[in-house]
Amino acid sequence: MKKTLENIIKSRRSIFPSQYTNGVIPKTDLLKILESARWAPNHRKTEPWRYKVLQGNALTDLGEFIVEQFSLSTDKAVPLKLKKLQEKLEVTTAMILIFKYRDKKESIPEWEEIAAVSMSVQNMWLTTHNLGYGCYWSSPKPFVDMSEFKKITVEDREEFLGFFYIGTYNPEEVASSILTERKSIDQFTQFVD
Repeated sequence: MKKTLENIIKSRRSIFPSQYTNGVIPKTDLLKILESARWAPNHRKTEPWRYKVLQGNALTDLGEFIVEQFSLSTDKAVPLKLKKLQEKLEVTTAMILIFKYRDKKESIPEWEEIAAVSMSVQNMWLTTHNLGYGCYWSSPKPFVDMSEFKKITVEDREEFLGFFYIGTYNPEEVASSILTERKSIDQFTQFVD
């Protein structure tokens, strides 16, 4: 099947760490993914996206940090869900931490900055898929303060928006080619003459 933009958009799926095969992703491909991110539309060219790429031991450190943050925020025992998150990180090849940088002048509405970051992530998602890797964007955990994670530098005006997992996977074992049903265009669009 010829890879057209329409085909890439329609076949893109969330591929989760439980489906990853723990393979290597060359740095050249990670750079292609990040290169596509910087071409997202953004009002007044504020380029509000900031990314921190974690690999190897930094992923293990991230898992330990998240568990530590949970323990500091509550008296509860570490839930199974967080232990599973640590396991996810063990099979993830790379993690891109997603941040929004708010310009000092706040020259445009904040929602436009969030939208620009989201479009930047979509570019990365489509590029990752096109290169044959799996990925997904996970929301930040409410108790996690990424400015406390010593492996990275978080600037004053950066806000953490989530985790972008990337890994290798076996397409034959993932039902990524099955197109899920979506609403028809007439269900969400109004044409006006």
